[in-house]
Amino acid sequence: MAGAARLMASSRRILVVGPSWVGDMVMAQSLFMTLKAAGPCDIDVLAPGWSLPILERMPQVRRGIAMPLGHGEFDLGTRWRLGRELAKTRHDQAIVLPGSLKSALVPFFARIPQRTGFRGEMRYGLLNDIRPLDKQALPMTVQRFIALGLPPRALLPHPLPRPCLTPDPVNQARLRETHQLASDRPAICFMPGAEYGPAKQWPLPHFATLARELVARGHQVWILGSDKDAPGGDEIVRSGGDGIINLCGRTRLADAVDLLAMSEAAVTNDSGLMHVAAALDRPLVAIYGSSTPDHTPPLADRVVVRYLRLECSPCFERVCPLGHTNCLKEITPQSVLRALETLGLAAPLRCVRSAGAV
Repeated sequence: MAGAARLMASSRRILVVGPSWVGDMVMAQSLFMTLKAAGPCDIDVLAPGWSLPILERMPQVRRGIAMPLGHGEFDLGTRWRLGRELAKTRHDQAIVLPGSLKSALVPFFARIPQRTGFRGEMRYGLLNDIRPLDKQALPMTVQRFIALGLPPRALLPHPLPRPCLTPDPVNQARLRETHQLASDRPAICFMPGAEYGPAKQWPLPHFATLARELVARGHQVWILGSDKDAPGGDEIVRSGGDGIINLCGRTRLADAVDLLAMSEAAVTNDSGLMHVAAALDRPLVAIYGSSTPDHTPPLADRVVVRYLRLECSPCFERVCPLGHTNCLKEITPQSVLRALETLGLAAPLRCVRSAGAV
C-alpha cells in the first residue's frame, strides 16, 4: 500500500487543451499514449462538449472537461473563471494543441507552472514552454501533437503510437435493436459528409452507385453522419435501393463509434469519422479531394487512399475555386470498389491486412 501511495504521489497531472475537430481529437490520443509511455501521469482534457464521448473511449484520459464556450467565442471572463476553478486541481503542465491566443488563456489563468505549445498568435507570456513549429520536419498533425508531449528537439517515437478507441458492446446491442440492423449480412459504413465543406465530399451519385453494387454482392450499407448529412443520405438511399440504411442524424457520436466497430469496412471522405474508423482498425477506403493524406492520413494499416494528386491539389479550400471538383469527380465508384477488393472485401467477405495509396 505504501508503494502504491508513493506511485500515485509521483504521477504528474497534465491538462491538455484539445482541438476543435473530431479527427484532430482522435489523433490527440497518440499524444496521450506518448505521455503515458513517458511515466505515470493523470491526463485531463479541456475540450468542446461534443468531444467528451470520444474522450470516454480513450483509457489514457482521466476526465474530459467541457469548454463552456463555442468555437470562436472569446469571453475573457468565462475563461478566467474556468482557469481559477482548474487551479484547484494543481496541474503540473498544460499542453495547448490549438494555435490560437485564446486557447492559451485558461492554463495561464490556472497558473499551471509549465505551459507548452507552438509559437503562434503572440502567445508569449501565456505560454512559458513555447516551441517553434517546423512544418517540414513535422508535416503530419499527429506528429505535431506528439512532439508537444516530448522534450524540445526530442526524436519522435517510431513507430508513432496510433489511436485505438474502445467500443461499448452493450451500446452495440442496443443500436442493433433500435435501428433493426441485420446481423446476417456484413455491413459497410459510408461517411459521405465532411464538416469542412463540399470540396472534401465525394459526389453522392458515386456513393449511390457503389452502394448498389455492394448490396448486389450481399452487403448492407449503413450511412453515418450528422443532421446536416441526412438529406445526402436520403439521396443515396433513393438511388441505391434496398439494403441501405440512412442513420445520419439518428445517432450520437458515441453511437457512430460503436456502429463502425460492428462494420466490416468503411468508405469515407477525409473527415472526423474517417479517423474514428481508423482508430477502430476497420478496413477503410479514404477519399481525398481538397486536402491531402500527407497531412492528415488515417492512422491504420488496412487502408487504401484514393487521391488523384491533380495539379490543382491540394487547395485546402472549402469550395472548389475552379468550380469543377475534378479531384473528387474523377475518382470513380469502380476504383473505390477495386480498393475494397484489395482489402479483402468481395462476396463472400473476408478480412485481410493490406495497405495502399493511389
